[in-house]
Amino acid sequence: MKTKYKYMILLHLILALYSVTGIASKFAAGEEFLSPKFILFYGIVLAGLFIYAFFWQQVIKHMPLITAYANKGVTVVWGIVWGYLIFSEEISVKKLLGACVIIAGIVLIVTADAADETAALSKDGEDNEDGK
Repeated sequence: MKTKYKYMILLHLILALYSVTGIASKFAAGEEFLSPKFILFYGIVLAGLFIYAFFWQQVIKHMPLITAYANKGVTVVWGIVWGYLIFSEEISVKKLLGACVIIAGIVLIVTADAADETAALSKDGEDNEDGK
């Protein structure tokens, strides 16, 4: 159980990193093509995506794929946070409602997956007790 939480935390850390690459990409888009600042921001994007891809592969080895992909929706929430903190964008009621819907969807999918996993384990236990 402890390992499950470790990989869930790692998943959310790499999803936060993934969302940061969007910030660097936005900054790169504001610079002249191939200028030093453009290259710096684009390098940050590439490095971030490389690190993300490496750790994403490690995470999906240790958790159900549906759980990992369902949690990718949290990057929209990170986008709202970064937009507010870095770009001074407003957080509207619609954005908050949308973030709540995303989080509720993630919770529903993850808990349904956990319930399916528990049911499968208990069914396997029953089969083993019957000698099947």
